[in-house]
Amino acid sequence: MVMSLRHALLGLLREGPASGYDLMQVFKLSMSNIWPATQSQLYTELTKLADSGLLTVTPQGPRGRKEYALTDAGLAELRRWLLETTPEVHPRSEVLLRVFLLAALTPEEAKDYLAWLGERAVEDITDLAALDASIEWDDDIPPLLYGRLVLEFGRRLSELTREWTEWAAEQIPPGHTQPDPDATSGDRSDPQ
Repeated sequence: MVMSLRHALLGLLREGPASGYDLMQVFKLSMSNIWPATQSQLYTELTKLADSGLLTVTPQGPRGRKEYALTDAGLAELRRWLLETTPEVHPRSEVLLRVFLLAALTPEEAKDYLAWLGERAVEDITDLAALDASIEWDDDIPPLLYGRLVLEFGRRLSELTREWTEWAAEQIPPGHTQPDPDATSGDRSDPQ
């Protein structure tokens, strides 16, 4: 089963009631690299969760602010998802699909793609370091402990990606050329 925004919201609300705005800030600051969400997606899902009895909603306060809180049924659903479903371990990756298909490009174009991918990894490392520096980590508070573990996974994965792109670029032979489309568009029958 694929992770859903629904379960991310239930997990965040396990820590206590929050407004949609508060939840959006958490997504922007700490979850955007693992599970991005738009404001409209977030509010739509909060409404669905409330309608299904997994959340309660306080009456609107000043400036239309509503707070959402996890119900017992919501906590049970979160626990069921964590304990009884298997995460998708090998999700689709457009990045790696493109690497697999780089033979359609010239060696220079293929290396340019790998260089771009390495630059993105460096940007991710920089962004994660800034996020790490902005948080006062307290491993006695479970959400911070597990958040720090996720951040460290992202940092290590980005560093691995950066190193891999350098290695991969070195593997591309200089004589490699892209196939001539005109040469392959002719008769494809087996000549026997």
